[in-house]
Amino acid sequence: MNTAVRLQKETATAEKTQSPKRNLDQKTIDNFSTAMHGEAFAYVKYLLYAEHARKNGNKELAELFETTAKVERFEHLAEEAELAGLVGSDADNLQDAIKGESYEVEIMYLEFAQMAKIAGNIAAADRFEEIRNDEMGHRDRFKIALAKLKS
Repeated sequence: MNTAVRLQKETATAEKTQSPKRNLDQKTIDNFSTAMHGEAFAYVKYLLYAEHARKNGNKELAELFETTAKVERFEHLAEEAELAGLVGSDADNLQDAIKGESYEVEIMYLEFAQMAKIAGNIAAADRFEEIRNDEMGHRDRFKIALAKLKS
């Protein structure tokens, strides 16, 4: 596909997916971010609870947790994300992912591992370092995907 046609398609796609975020005040954006983090955490937590309940033979409780988890993810989080303009172009999404993974690698997990080690929590320090290494791989794969997308 030639460059002009590709740019035309990218522009059309960008116009269709214009983020409503620019119409929101900063406090509302911050509130959406807090709410989405809460919904995402509840989704994963409820799935873990469901797994635990199922292992204990409590199928009915497991189904309750799973049903609720789906509402948290596929309704609450999805609706908030749409209003907040969370998802952008593929390039924007990759850049955001790289930024997040880089923070986890360069600051968050590095500091968590160091603090846990100082506190004598070696198992936690090792886990944080292991996850940090996983995040490096994520970041690097996103960087490769972005370079490929731009070429």
